[in-house]
Amino acid sequence: MSGMHLSREFFELIKAIGESKSKQEEDRIIAREVVTLKKKLETKGNDGKSSLGMIPGSPHLPGGAGGAKGNALNTNKKKAREFLVRCLYVEMLGHDGSFGYIKAVELAASQSIIHKRTGYLVCSCCLSPEHEFRFMLVNQMQRDLISSNLLESCGALLAVTSLITSDLVGTVSTQVIGLLEHSAETVRKKAIIALHRLHQLAPDVVTQQELIEKVRRMLCDRDPAVMGATLNVIEAIARVNSQPFKDLVPSLISILKQICERRLPSEYDYHRIPAPWMQMKIVRILSVIGKNDSASSEGMYEILGDCLRKAEEAGINASNAIVYECIRCITNIYPNNTLLDCAGASISRFLSSRSQNLRYLGVTGLASIVEKHPKYAADHQLAVIECLEDQDETLLRKTLDLLYRMTNPVNVEFITIKLLHFLRGSTDPFLRADLTTKICTIAERYAPNNAWYVRTITELFKIAGDLVDDGVATNLMSLIAEGTGNEEDDEEADMVLRKQAVELYVCLLGNPPNRMSRVLVETLAWVVGEYGYLSSAMPLDAIIDGMCALLSGSTARLGGGVQSTRRLILSAIMKMVSQYGSCPTAAAKCIDDYTKSSDPDAQKRCLEFQTILTQAPQLLGEVFPVDASLEDVEVDINMSFLDGVVGEAISTGAQPYQKPDDDDDDDDDFAVASQTASAFKMTPYEKPTEKTYGQGMMQGLGSSNMGVAGAPNVTLPPGSSAGAVGPQGAAAPEQQPTNPAEPQLVLRNVANVWGKQAPTVQPPAATVPSTSSFASATTSSASSGYGGFGASPVAAAPVAPVKTEEQLEKERMAAALFGGISGAPPPPPPSTPAQPAAMASPQMTPAASIPQPTPAPPAVVSPQFTPAVAAAPEVDLLGFDMDTTTTMAAGPTMDMLAPTPLVQEPEPVPTPAAAPPAPAPAAPAVPADPFAAAGLLDGFADPAPLPSFSTTQALDSAKFEFGGAPIAPLTITTPQFGERWGQCPHAQSANIPSSTSSSTLAKFMALCERAGLHKVEEIAATNEGIAACMAGGGSSVALIHGKISPLPGGTSSGVDVTVKSTDPQLSLSLSMYLQNMIR
Repeated sequence: MSGMHLSREFFELIKAIGESKSKQEEDRIIAREVVTLKKKLETKGNDGKSSLGMIPGSPHLPGGAGGAKGNALNTNKKKAREFLVRCLYVEMLGHDGSFGYIKAVELAASQSIIHKRTGYLVCSCCLSPEHEFRFMLVNQMQRDLISSNLLESCGALLAVTSLITSDLVGTVSTQVIGLLEHSAETVRKKAIIALHRLHQLAPDVVTQQELIEKVRRMLCDRDPAVMGATLNVIEAIARVNSQPFKDLVPSLISILKQICERRLPSEYDYHRIPAPWMQMKIVRILSVIGKNDSASSEGMYEILGDCLRKAEEAGINASNAIVYECIRCITNIYPNNTLLDCAGASISRFLSSRSQNLRYLGVTGLASIVEKHPKYAADHQLAVIECLEDQDETLLRKTLDLLYRMTNPVNVEFITIKLLHFLRGSTDPFLRADLTTKICTIAERYAPNNAWYVRTITELFKIAGDLVDDGVATNLMSLIAEGTGNEEDDEEADMVLRKQAVELYVCLLGNPPNRMSRVLVETLAWVVGEYGYLSSAMPLDAIIDGMCALLSGSTARLGGGVQSTRRLILSAIMKMVSQYGSCPTAAAKCIDDYTKSSDPDAQKRCLEFQTILTQAPQLLGEVFPVDASLEDVEVDINMSFLDGVVGEAISTGAQPYQKPDDDDDDDDDFAVASQTASAFKMTPYEKPTEKTYGQGMMQGLGSSNMGVAGAPNVTLPPGSSAGAVGPQGAAAPEQQPTNPAEPQLVLRNVANVWGKQAPTVQPPAATVPSTSSFASATTSSASSGYGGFGASPVAAAPVAPVKTEEQLEKERMAAALFGGISGAPPPPPPSTPAQPAAMASPQMTPAASIPQPTPAPPAVVSPQFTPAVAAAPEVDLLGFDMDTTTTMAAGPTMDMLAPTPLVQEPEPVPTPAAAPPAPAPAAPAVPADPFAAAGLLDGFADPAPLPSFSTTQALDSAKFEFGGAPIAPLTITTPQFGERWGQCPHAQSANIPSSTSSSTLAKFMALCERAGLHKVEEIAATNEGIAACMAGGGSSVALIHGKISPLPGGTSSGVDVTVKSTDPQLSLSLSMYLQNMIR
């Protein structure tokens, strides 16, 4: 005990707290300690006043020897500090220790460093921001900040970050800025952190410009510790605004390179890893700066690859942390294919590890890369399936988040089944709430059809209805009521949807679970009340009896039995009685019972219904019309239906109504006020925007937003109207380019790499291999240098092992899970025709089968070329990052979007593995097609050139027609174009070697507009443009990308056009039309 420098009383206090068995026992111990501390700290001297002589270094009060005896603390400096630490324990355990605050303030003024820091510590932990004792510490902190003792300066800097409030920043800011020039590195390190804290408290006193200036200078400090502290400040500022640090990228890269080459002192190493925390901090800063900035990202590629490679070689926990940060940075900055491949390999190593922590890092890294580059997820299908079956709940949660991020229209059914399965078995309220929100989101965004959406949301209501937002139920009712919203030929389909919904809820009503959520009961009551007559599984009178039994049953089956739910059930019973034509006994008894209800609303409804039923049954059809939930209610504001009553009353001598004279004055005042108010409205009304069709995954529910309890403007589910706003229809905020002179295309949630093509880095000259790596042993791959991006050895094809039935089943599950992702292999053939597990409801079994994605066509192998002299990279609107992007030594610049003519693939036949024949030297280069490499051409061949049509003025001005009707322009933004590009599976490419009608980009875009397309964006810097259109009232969408390549002479240009559509016939027809118009 003596070694811990604790008194026996303090030791017994800590021991008693640790051994307490309950909170009550702990409170009793602290209460006794509070009494003891109050006696110790409030001991009085002979003069009857409270003694302040306990503080070492403070002046003694008069009182002679009696006063000294009255306060034994004067002779024991250790007890002064110990009592305040015990007071701190009192505060930590939730009790009031304010009686010791003044002693802590006095202790902060002590001449002893250890007592001073104890006083600062207690004040920092206990004093609230508005406490008046903080003002008493300002003078002491000012004296300590300018002290020649660096320990006092360090203690004051620590206190500044905790005790100074926004109104006190000006009192210490000058002293803190002065300490940035202190000779001791410890003081400078703490001063830059304190200055950042002062800027956070009062940005108007310590401005951002002043802070950035100091930070940039401190980054070049001669001491690595000061530089490391400055990195924290740079990251915090860059996350808010990275623009001031764009020019620091070369400096940060230089610092990171020196750290990786072990130029820092060995005292900064951790388990033989050089300064791992500094490395991770710099990588995070580069990730923030390089986001959506190709110019800044280009300089990071080499150092990130070097840092990742050296961290991979070490293979310990500290290096794994660096690898994870590099993966996050690579996926966040402007993409580079080689780095993405390296990140994918690191993720694969994590996922294949036996360590749960590394597998967690692998799933987290895969979730970050799959959002922008989904093709890399296809290589880890079985690993993700194994993580779903793992017993580690943390790993399971992260894997479920990965499933949510990789959802697309192809695999949405399988992923939804998995999420519902884990939701059904989970008891954690936070996980259940998170899964519920995710299921609602992906069901609304990617629903394949309306019937699937109804079944899925109903199943969600059954499992976790208490966690579902009421707007989801409103969306579901709107979908059932409005259907597809197409009044021409889909009324029959709408009735089929309503009948399926009624059968689903009638089945639930026939066998209700012991507990149902409120939202499920209310949705059930609305559906059967509106469309119960459509049921073929149960007659209408049986449905009425079931609803009456539900109303009179337990409150658990009524979703808690709230009054609003009971009113909805009563209304549903009344509607069905009107549809049935007579009132069954159970309904009559139920309504009669509720005429005596304590709920005035329910009582009024039942009394009115009884009156109509007994006195005017012929009015039931008008009061409860069939399928009239969407009809507008006509309100007669003049109440002309009372004219007969008024006339009869006047004929019997009643006085006619006379408008009061005061009302005229009020009307005049209101008119004057209205005119006065309107005089300030200087802007005209906005012009109504044209309705845009085809914005959702499925076409609309109509334009009305009908909901329960008048919920306005709710997001409609799949199948809603084009004008409805949904998560998938919300326009992403337009991001401003870093360089206004350089056009950029910012796309979210795109399945491919968009934007500027990564430059080709020339391989460095042969040099002596560096020996400064994390591990002593080096491999051939490590010594190859990082300059040659994309250069990778060709490995021999491995022999496919014999797979067991369990492995085949996992592969089939993975194929359903990764369906729709570029690069995913086709599923193996099923061994048995057994159907996969479906949802619990009988109605959900037929549609819950796992969709099998169609095999992607084999990617066209692009020939490799020798690198030439590096030219300035072009801004490519749709430039995919290919594995290799090089140019011929003596040829023109390669065109990233020059389409490769495809041929129809024959039936696959086994062929012996052999090296492909070398291409003839004189053969022309076949340009690499990024769309074919990404598997987006869907096997369509380049159509043969057609004979030129008439190019008269009438043909040039005519719109392209599809299905007998002209196409309509699809008004979308560039981010929406990028989202839809990956969702259109059918593509057609055309290459016109020479064209005079489209020799410029303006002529090409004008031709597209004449054909009926909407010009989405035109980039003159790269001669690229994109356009969009729709056909069939929005049922089919087509997207067009064109690139103009001027030929020598300036009179003609080469034109490359790519058309992608949801309809294969539309893409083929539109592609041929554009070819002939361009020719």
